Amino acid sequence: MITSEQIKAARAIVRMTVAELASASGVGIATIKRLEAVSGLPPVQARTLSAIKTALEAMGVEFIGTPDDRPGVRLTNTKS
Repeated sequence: MITSEQIKAARAIVRMTVAELASASGVGIATIKRLEAVSGLPPVQARTLSAIKTALEAMGVEFIGTPDDRPGVRLTNTKS
């Protein structure tokens, strides 16, 4: 699982807009905005988070830590 803060940070590190993430993940713009507005684990189905995570990973983002232990993101050297 990834946190709302990780989603926001991941978008920032790859300079991706909400609209671009929505298009890449197949998740609606309003849903992404709603997820980013909360703190911690977002209240959403696992497949929605998975789609967002997969889209960000394809841009070179690596999710590190766990929601309870130093969650974060970093940019990898390769982009898919």
